[in-house]
Amino acid sequence: MPPGFQDEGLHAAVRLRETRPRLPVLVLSQYVQRRYVADLLDSGDGTGVGYLLKDRVGQVEEFVDALLKVADGGTVVDPEVVRQLLRRRRDPLERLTPREREVLALIAEGRSNGAIARELVVSEAAVGKHISGILTKLDLPPADETHRRVLAVLAFLRA
Repeated sequence: MPPGFQDEGLHAAVRLRETRPRLPVLVLSQYVQRRYVADLLDSGDGTGVGYLLKDRVGQVEEFVDALLKVADGGTVVDPEVVRQLLRRRRDPLERLTPREREVLALIAEGRSNGAIARELVVSEAAVGKHISGILTKLDLPPADETHRRVLAVLAFLRA
């Protein structure tokens, strides 16, 4: 959603529910934004709310069913959102492969992609793919206000 194409839509949905608690709201998001899912589901009077990932829109019947359910006061949460919310309770690094953990450890040492590639004797493209996997598995979608590599290192240091 403009202007920043980041999380403005989620902010707007939560604010709308704060000012109009019975307003049915169904959020479609590219990523699971865990910090907003709980806010959205807790917003308003607890009825008529949903959070789906955008790829569900392609399944037209399921999407229409979800839209009608929310409009009727029900709650709809994408199964992938539920999985990721439940996964959060575990160590986030459990989702990483051994190679991804190795790459993340080298990032934590301050190494560049080129230095990591030389250390692991792989291409820089391979390192990039590992980093992409790390960021995805740690639920770190692109955002202007944060540096995802730093957030990944913080998760590594906490674990």
